[in-house]
Amino acid sequence: MKKFTQVVCEKRTYSRDILTHDHEYGQLLFPLYGSMHIETPRQALTLQPEHCFFVPPRCSHTFRAMERNEFLIVDIPIHYLFRRADYEALYMDMDAHWRAVRSLLAEEIARTTSASTAALACLGQFIGHSLGRQPFRSIQYIHDHYTSRITVEALAAMEHYHRSYYPTWFKKVTGTTPAAYIRSLRLEEAKRLLRETEWPVTAIGREVGFEHSSSFTRLFVLHEGISPQAYRKSLHSAKEYLDF
Repeated sequence: MKKFTQVVCEKRTYSRDILTHDHEYGQLLFPLYGSMHIETPRQALTLQPEHCFFVPPRCSHTFRAMERNEFLIVDIPIHYLFRRADYEALYMDMDAHWRAVRSLLAEEIARTTSASTAALACLGQFIGHSLGRQPFRSIQYIHDHYTSRITVEALAAMEHYHRSYYPTWFKKVTGTTPAAYIRSLRLEEAKRLLRETEWPVTAIGREVGFEHSSSFTRLFVLHEGISPQAYRKSLHSAKEYLDF
């Protein structure tokens, strides 16, 4: 089989037929109008113009369209891609960054009859870098809402992963579990509040997401080796020593 080495960008339409395949290259899909249902071994989603989707190399995917559609498709050779979580599929918001990329691609294919050009090669490299820096929606959500109750089901839905797979994916990306990641953020914020405020320990526990003061204290001791009260006292003692 001939090795796929060039970036290819073109407009494509899809039918109601259910098809399954994979390919040796990555593929970035920009919906222009209409929608398409896509399933990978770990995700199921309906791709519409508000989002774009990256299918990694060698990822089997099943797809079909139930309405009139047109997509701007970019086929990206594997050497343009930067390794990230073993090339997981990415479901991304069509934000200003990706709208700009889509516009550049559309302009390039409109001005040339060539299926692959030097300009497309540069855009392929840029897309590869962008995919490597793409923030994960669920992890950003944790950082924004770690003081609230967060379920694995909700996080998995944000990435369009099956609930059973999400913890495995999360650990591959962060090195820990969702629960441990959330606890770490809560404890770091609690330590900051103990250092910078005079709030009661019970109030700090509630502020960072613990319903019961005893749960907060127990977890704090487990991770820091001392109670929140003792932690605050040690900070005050150190400050008094330095002032002296």
